[in-house]
Amino acid sequence: MISTTSIPGARFVDPKVLARIGNLELVARSVVDGFINGLHRTSVFGASVDFAEHRGYVAGDDIRRVDWRLYARTDRYYIKEYEADSNANFSVLIDVSKSMGFGSRGVSKLDYAKMLAACLTYLVHRQRDRVGLIAFDSDIVDHVPPSAKHMETVLHVLDRLKPSRPGNLKAPLHKMAEHFGRRGLLVVISDLYEEPDAILEAISPLRFRGSEVIVFHVLDEAELEFNFDEASSFEDLESGEQIPVVPEGLREEYRRMIQAHVAAIAERCSGGRIDYRMLNTSAPLDHALFSYLSMREKLMKAR
Repeated sequence: MISTTSIPGARFVDPKVLARIGNLELVARSVVDGFINGLHRTSVFGASVDFAEHRGYVAGDDIRRVDWRLYARTDRYYIKEYEADSNANFSVLIDVSKSMGFGSRGVSKLDYAKMLAACLTYLVHRQRDRVGLIAFDSDIVDHVPPSAKHMETVLHVLDRLKPSRPGNLKAPLHKMAEHFGRRGLLVVISDLYEEPDAILEAISPLRFRGSEVIVFHVLDEAELEFNFDEASSFEDLESGEQIPVVPEGLREEYRRMIQAHVAAIAERCSGGRIDYRMLNTSAPLDHALFSYLSMREKLMKAR
């Protein structure tokens, strides 16, 4: 996980506060604009643009964009103008299966995933890339193809998504792989309720046509810490099966198992050249945005 002190511009807004806003576009604008204002003080933002032309400096311009070599020759200040690097295709693949409806702190995994998807879509739209969305459980539920004009459509579809059926990664993700005819950037947001090998088998075909893939593994704090106190029956949201559990007796073993599970997924993704980030739904969305921009910067440098 990324250290909170390493994230420039992070505002650390509690996801519960954001969820109460009830408007995904407002959430996205609030989080992303505040985040980018902080990034303007760093060298991270702007990795996805190419030089276009010079123009004269005016008061208020970012002095980092002054062409100092040109100044040395002309004794005048000129600003380097940029344009979008590739107008790439960007699609969010969001899991809407029943298990995503779980939330122990007032924000379900799906709520968090929807806010994350909205923020990433708004951020990418600002970079002039085409944005799209696919929602899935055991099949494809909704599909918005990538387009420069689809930001509002993506937000509208996100807003009405609800968990209703059990999930299965392999079938819908393999079907999705056929939709992506050109290279782009694919972001998978899911709680990954399957074995690590099955997860890699499901996600790998998304890379077959050259797309870059980022996986955000969204888990509730209770799923990570198992901080329950009283003995009770725990229900599998996918199957409906109930199991009586005494939490105190299983807590440490459970934590070791979930840590091993997360580590195994990270290892499989790394071996498959898939970028992986685990996100706790109690953490600010700034973490995910910084992860995305760091990945984006790495891709641009590789080009």
